[in-house]
Amino acid sequence: KLIAKRKIGLKILDFLKPKTPPMLGVDISSSAIKMVELSDTGKAFCIERYVIEPLPKDAVVDGNVANLEAVGDAIKRAWRLMGTRVRNVALALPAAAVITKKITIPAEQSESEMETLVEAEANQYIPFALDEVNLDFQVIGPSPATPDEVEVLVAASRKEKVEDRVAAAESAGLKALVMDVESFATLTAYELIQRQLPGEGANQVVAIVDIGATMMHINVLRNGQQIYFREQAFGGNQLTQDIQRRYNLSSEEAEAAKRSGGLPENYEAEVLQPFMDGLALEVSRALQFFYTSTQFNKVDHILLAGGCGGINGLDEVVANRTQVGTMIANPFLNMTQSSRIKPRQLLVDAPSLLIACGLAMRRFDA
Repeated sequence: KLIAKRKIGLKILDFLKPKTPPMLGVDISSSAIKMVELSDTGKAFCIERYVIEPLPKDAVVDGNVANLEAVGDAIKRAWRLMGTRVRNVALALPAAAVITKKITIPAEQSESEMETLVEAEANQYIPFALDEVNLDFQVIGPSPATPDEVEVLVAASRKEKVEDRVAAAESAGLKALVMDVESFATLTAYELIQRQLPGEGANQVVAIVDIGATMMHINVLRNGQQIYFREQAFGGNQLTQDIQRRYNLSSEEAEAAKRSGGLPENYEAEVLQPFMDGLALEVSRALQFFYTSTQFNKVDHILLAGGCGGINGLDEVVANRTQVGTMIANPFLNMTQSSRIKPRQLLVDAPSLLIACGLAMRRFDA
């Protein structure tokens, strides 16, 4: 679930201290800044605060920070709205910006020997010079095939991808302590959701479908381990464009109407329902890709996440199309909530806070 337990030339990942300081989870998506603060009551997590602050159009494009000033300003607004004193943050890179690979190396290495081995291995498959990338690794455990070797997860990203997000946070007066990967942060948040599944999801195949503004991410897990990942170009902007065309609105007006309601009576039947049907078809296609490219031939559960994940009735439409039990992802279901939280609004927002929640949980890593 972690990007790394050792660092190679990446100072901002200096979080391995006996007590990790308080830290916010900050998800920089293509449409909004999502910020979550958790505390630990000893028995369970408590959600203290959260904010979803919209981003200007094209501030983040294809997962890249295209307008640093706009993103920094949005992070600053979100932080002020949070009303927190915590300035340390955990950020994440999109999966497409990170090369990950599992390697095996001899066990019983010192840290410096392990660094040298990982660097040598990484050199073989990273298509950039090592001084252009941030490289990290985590020992997963003993190799199933060879007892005297260990499996290591290596993650590498171009330095500018990391630096852009760090710079945006710093321009808002915040300090980045952790840089994770969005798909790994999803896995972390899933630890809270799997308890809601029959048998806590043991030995079951679970597809987390995160539908953002421009992309749909399909993360398939078994026993908490990622077994498949895919991105498809389909998201909530499609619905915004449909509203725009149907009711002759500007992009901003359509987005606002989508969120707050107030559209004509025929909206649900003539615009929303066709969008949900199209989305369910995309999910069904994604599952077919999964079946044809792995040894698995069924999915036990679908969890809907992202900005579109909580659309009323979408879970039923997806379940009918795929014939797979579908529920809305809510990592906060069994958390206690501070008095600042509005439970009804959190229920609506929860699916889009999955990554931010997973990042906020990094504060409690041992």
